[in-house]
Amino acid sequence: MSPVVKGAYAAAAAGVAAVFSVALLKAPGDLPEPPFPTVGVLMANGEHWCTASVVDSPRGNVVATAAHCVAPAGEDGEPGEVAHDGLAIGELAFAPGFSGEGAGNRPLGLWKVRSIHVDDRWTKWGDDTADFAFLTIEPDADGRGVQEAVGRREAPRPDWTSGYEREVTVVGYPESDRNPENEPVSCTTQTRHDENDPDLLYIGCAGFWTGTSGSPWIADRGGPGEPGRLIGVLSGGETDVDSTAALYDERAKALYDRAAHG
Repeated sequence: MSPVVKGAYAAAAAGVAAVFSVALLKAPGDLPEPPFPTVGVLMANGEHWCTASVVDSPRGNVVATAAHCVAPAGEDGEPGEVAHDGLAIGELAFAPGFSGEGAGNRPLGLWKVRSIHVDDRWTKWGDDTADFAFLTIEPDADGRGVQEAVGRREAPRPDWTSGYEREVTVVGYPESDRNPENEPVSCTTQTRHDENDPDLLYIGCAGFWTGTSGSPWIADRGGPGEPGRLIGVLSGGETDVDSTAALYDERAKALYDRAAHG
C-alpha cells in the first residue's frame, strides 16, 4: 500500500532544478535560539509546505527532504505532471530554525535552492522506497554555507547502510492550519519495518500532520556536537500517528554526492 504523503502543496514545487540567486535575510540578534536549528521548512511566496534539514557535507551546502516535496511521482516510466496551485515554481527556498510569526520566523535566514537531486525511481515510477531528495543550497553574499549558519557540528551525517531497527529523533513542521504557531514537533522512538510495505521504515508518533514530509529521521542523536546519523526522511503515513520513511541506500548516496558538488 502506498503511503499518503504529508507534504502540503507538494506538487507545486515540482521540477525545480534551476539556478537561483541567494538572499539571506538576517533577523535581530536577540531572538531566541531555535530548538532544532538544522531543521526548517521549504518555502515559496511566504508559505511553507514541507520540512527539510541540513545534512553534513564537505561544503556545508546540502539539505535533505522528501522527493514528493520537490518533484511529481512518475508512472509507468513517464514523468508525472506538475501542478500549478499558486506557489511560484522557481522560488524554492529553505528557512532553517523556522518558528513563530513575524520577523522572528526565519531567525537563521532564507536560503535559496540552487538545484534539486531526485532518484529516477521516483520521477519515472513513483517508487516509495526512493522518496527522498537532496537540495544544493546557494551560499550567502559572504560565501558562507547554510551549514555554517546553523552550526557546522550540529548537522547529522548521512548513514547509507543503516538497519531497520534504530532509535530515532524525528522533527517536523505541520501545516499552519494545525500548527498556527509554526513550532516544530518532535518525537524520539524506535523504528521498525512498515507492515504494509516492509521495505519502508515505520514509527508511531502523534502530531505528524501534513507538512511534516521531509522530516529528518536521526539515529544516535546526543547532546551538542553529537548530531547523530541521518538514515532517511519522513515520506508518508496514513494518519498523523503513522509515519513512514524510505531508508537511505547507495542510490541516495549518489544523489547526495551530486548535491554536495553543487
